[in-house]
Amino acid sequence: LALEVRGHLSRSKIQTNKGGQQQDWRCNAPDSTNMRDAMDVTMGSLSLAWVGDGSGVLLVLTTFQVPLFMMRFGQSNLYRSEDYGKTFQDITHLINHTFIQTDFGIAISPDHSGKVMLTGDVSEIGGFRLFRSQDFGMTFVPTDLPFEPLIQMLYNPGDCNTVLTLSTTLDLWLSEDFGATWRKIHNSVCLVIWGPKHSIYFTTHSNGSCNDRGMLGLKKTTDYGRTFKTVATRVYSFVLGGRFLFASIMTGTGTERMIHVSVDGGEVWNMAQLPTVNHEQFYSILSASQDMIFMHVDDPGDSGVGTIYVSDDRGAVFSKSLERHLYTTTGPQDTDFTTITSLRGVYMTSRVLFADGAVETVITFDQGAKWQTLRRPQNSHCDTETSTNRPKRCRLHIHASYSTTMKMNVPMLPLSQPNAVGLILAHGSVGDADSALSPDVYVSDDGGYSWLLALRGPHHYAILDSGGLLVAVEHTNAPVNQIKFSTDEGQCWHTYNFTSDPMHFSGMDSEPGSRSMNVSLWGYRNDFSKWVVVTIDFRELFTRDCTEADYVQWLAHSADPSGASDGCVLGYKETFLRLRKSSVCWNGRDYAVTKKMSPCPCTLGDYHCDFGYYRPENSSECVEQEEMKGRPLEFCLNGTTEQLQTSGYRKIPGDQCEGGFQPDRKETDVRRMCTSDALHPNSLTENTSQNTAVVVMVVMAILLLSAVTGVWLVKKYVCGGRFLVHRYSVMREHVEANKIEGVDDVDTHYMETGKAQYNEDSDQVCVKSPIRS
Repeated sequence: LALEVRGHLSRSKIQTNKGGQQQDWRCNAPDSTNMRDAMDVTMGSLSLAWVGDGSGVLLVLTTFQVPLFMMRFGQSNLYRSEDYGKTFQDITHLINHTFIQTDFGIAISPDHSGKVMLTGDVSEIGGFRLFRSQDFGMTFVPTDLPFEPLIQMLYNPGDCNTVLTLSTTLDLWLSEDFGATWRKIHNSVCLVIWGPKHSIYFTTHSNGSCNDRGMLGLKKTTDYGRTFKTVATRVYSFVLGGRFLFASIMTGTGTERMIHVSVDGGEVWNMAQLPTVNHEQFYSILSASQDMIFMHVDDPGDSGVGTIYVSDDRGAVFSKSLERHLYTTTGPQDTDFTTITSLRGVYMTSRVLFADGAVETVITFDQGAKWQTLRRPQNSHCDTETSTNRPKRCRLHIHASYSTTMKMNVPMLPLSQPNAVGLILAHGSVGDADSALSPDVYVSDDGGYSWLLALRGPHHYAILDSGGLLVAVEHTNAPVNQIKFSTDEGQCWHTYNFTSDPMHFSGMDSEPGSRSMNVSLWGYRNDFSKWVVVTIDFRELFTRDCTEADYVQWLAHSADPSGASDGCVLGYKETFLRLRKSSVCWNGRDYAVTKKMSPCPCTLGDYHCDFGYYRPENSSECVEQEEMKGRPLEFCLNGTTEQLQTSGYRKIPGDQCEGGFQPDRKETDVRRMCTSDALHPNSLTENTSQNTAVVVMVVMAILLLSAVTGVWLVKKYVCGGRFLVHRYSVMREHVEANKIEGVDDVDTHYMETGKAQYNEDSDQVCVKSPIRS
């Protein structure tokens, strides 16, 4: 590891240049430059993990692993910095030079208390070892594990001394003393998730296979595994989202299953008013909050598209939000759905046009009530502006997960931060330009209403100082020695040479939360013998702290300043204090977003279309769905049938409008009991032996049916499966995706190990990881 630390930047005259072009900012030599070789390590993998919040502690783990005959040879080195990566110490001796697992070896507690767990592989002497630190990695205590871990250590968000994990034999283990001692609390566990108030939810199997989804039991414990309660049976999968517990449960009718939802931790279940799906389809929770859910329901067949539904505040009554939503199953996560965290109510995704299969980006500013295409950036060029056969194809398309699956040159997904109000950085393309295969970087400073071409070509980027500083490094196969930065939200960019010896760039990272002024870049030299970490401190770029005069009032969601309702979204206006683009000053780590709110009168825009209604494209009014005409609008809620009398509108959950448009809506109890045939009456308690016999008979029948169905599926889909073809509106050729397998076929180990981004559902579940590396 070669640690090349670039010190502070000294500020000189800023040269302003807009429109996506770059000029050098002639910087004086850094105050300090220090090259330090810690150890020559053959190239392998490198992971960075920040410990604490504002502590400046950064752990870097380098690993090298090769197979050697029937054995595996590996080497790890651990480095620690306590000054935001400016200097490092080799602390490998603190873990006795033990090989640390590459994929889930580092677990940082989410409470910023300085707790760190490293999972070491000592299988040559018969096991695995845990190295535990409670002082930000200064010291480690070794503890031998009585099992081989399958997944990362899962901290209890409410008490990080309590930790869960699964073993490779699918046993569930728990520690209440930060990993010092462990006890097995359950066996045959397929998926486990921490719930609120120290509760634990997990699915179990009774026939020895987690692959037999649809026959799983969902259990819950509130006393760390001393007692258990079965809350659902015939479970296909489950997920916790916001205050909602969702379970995808077999209906007992062939291979169909449907979503059930509970708002009290599984005590009472309601059937969600969503279409049922079969073995060819899937559900996916795109976003969950305390108020509502965005749910994707896959269309039948191999179309690669589906419909987004939005829920009421009970998570039970859903209405259509967006049709032809792109969500393919060519990989673990092939939807472009993105939550814009820098402005409330804003989400982006991609839909497929029915006419020609083109993919276009759409955005909503009111939590899915209405979707629209993105505005074309004024400083962009489009080849098809004069085209007569495709005059409307000159649009901005944002590249996200689907683009990466299609092997496009997109190194980063769209980026936003809650404390950088209105800012979005994303890769995009306009029209049919050739740059579609090598997208440019676009910036929005108003939450997605307008966009600016900021950087030509693909880049890695980061938000620092709560949006006061943006940094970017070009994504290229050639060695690099420059970093680009902007102090005016991406309008003007400057360059800084951070080394005289260019390196092959691999990635960059800054402290989570976007409040830091330090960014660490890592890569390697031409000899491939060392990792190189370069840390740049931009603090002295700003000669002063920001004052009140540096901020200006900004009305969010403003589209028509002359209108009385301008800025009214979800029932109220928000006015923020934002940094002037011309101000070059330091927001600081203690910067807090300042805003004031004022209520608005209710309009059509404050309502989702109600159950059985939808908004046609380019319309603000809700009309009745054709398939629901002439049918009573009934749904099951808390065990009784409710009949809905509605004019087609239901207020958006969390909307705070007052007065104005108040549509008629009434739910009437028709005094008719209703229960789900997917949940056994005794599913809230442990099954008795008599019920077990019945279950065994049902299981045998389902297994027989599954075998017959499996043969049919193999013949239909393996021997004669179809291929999905979608086309970007910004590309000149069609893009052919891989054969559809379906999210339902994802390996259970993928679900258990989890990913860092929450974009999963009742059929494909992942656990949020506290690690950023």
